[in-house]
Amino acid sequence: MRRDISFTDALRVWLKIGFLSFGGPAGQIALMHRILVEEKRWIGEQQFLYALNYCMLLPGPEAQQLATYIGWLLHRTLGGLVAGLLFILPGLAVVLGLSVLYALFHETAILNSIFYGLKPVVLAIVGLALWRLSMRAIRSSFHSILAVAAFLALFVFNLPFPLVILAAGVSGLIRYWIYERNGTAIISPAPSSPRENPDNTSGKSWLAVVLACLVIWIVPVIWIGLAKGWHSTLGEVGIFFSKMAVVTFGGAYAVLSYVGQQAVSRYGWLSPDDMINGLAMAETTPGPLILVLSFVAFMAGYNSDGSLITGLGTSLFATLVTFAPCFLFIFAGAPFIERLRGNQLAASALSAVTAAVVGVIANLGVWFALTVLFKTTTALSFYGISPRIPVWSSLDVAAFVLSILALAALHWWRWNLGVVLVLGGLAGLVITRVF
Repeated sequence: MRRDISFTDALRVWLKIGFLSFGGPAGQIALMHRILVEEKRWIGEQQFLYALNYCMLLPGPEAQQLATYIGWLLHRTLGGLVAGLLFILPGLAVVLGLSVLYALFHETAILNSIFYGLKPVVLAIVGLALWRLSMRAIRSSFHSILAVAAFLALFVFNLPFPLVILAAGVSGLIRYWIYERNGTAIISPAPSSPRENPDNTSGKSWLAVVLACLVIWIVPVIWIGLAKGWHSTLGEVGIFFSKMAVVTFGGAYAVLSYVGQQAVSRYGWLSPDDMINGLAMAETTPGPLILVLSFVAFMAGYNSDGSLITGLGTSLFATLVTFAPCFLFIFAGAPFIERLRGNQLAASALSAVTAAVVGVIANLGVWFALTVLFKTTTALSFYGISPRIPVWSSLDVAAFVLSILALAALHWWRWNLGVVLVLGGLAGLVITRVF
């Protein structure tokens, strides 16, 4: 890794990456690899992959955490802070602007028409994410069973998302202990190798950074809860999104089904259509897809009293409690990455969690499909369980065709995601105007 990189040069590059980070985590990771490894040669191939593997183990958006980690490698805490923030801020500014426009004009025909065309594209993106993750995560019949069990636990039995993730991790540990007792290795962790830029962070400075991250995250939540009340909109947002920040293994797609269901059904912050439109909005903007939570929080605040100022304040508060833990995980764990990466027990547990995430994303895909493709759904009740199923006569044929075309464009024709989203919005305009 090069050590002669000026902070000013790094600042310009991180700003460029922040504005160009479209396409979800896969596109964002590819963008960073192209700029940082291939073009700038600021970091080596093996070190880039090593950092990526560590970020994959953490809850939260892996691409944003990868940027933070590489920034930390280059310029320690200040470098990580700048890289992580610049990865978020351009997309956040756009999401906030679009949220205001959506709150003011989302009932108008033109915006409804555009979102009508964007929703099937989002459904195709979720389907591709499910397919690609399953190819990496399903390594055995054990992992297949975990994926199916996670889907059924969420879709049929409506169990809490954190409980499903915890159960998957515990099952991975149990499997490891069983095989270890028989003397059989089931997971081969990546080999540990010295970093090209050894860590020289002192214990005191490490502790100071960790405590600062904790204070920035926890103190505003406690202050809001005490000042406004824990059952106020701001109080509920602080607790809910703080909880999401520490259980979002598998990235944004893995947690959006749970967030959508809770925000819509339990808290009543926004409607199902608002949730789908927010995801489509986040897909069209740079930055982590998890920024859709900023839109959800905006709508929660705005719908509480009809004020745009309340909506913006709630959105910024939710963004703080969502991303502060991401910085905490990187700054706290980076000095000990070698020890973690060589731990076979952790590798076994996390491989089980990743397999369960496949089922979680499948639940998200089904939830989106029911909302996008069918005008009517019904509850199928048996033994006190009521999963929702589609009414097939209400199938929206145009939306179904658009989702198939979007899937083909993204997967087989290899079209750029931004192009497909623009074409989807235009198709929505044409279809609603003509039919």
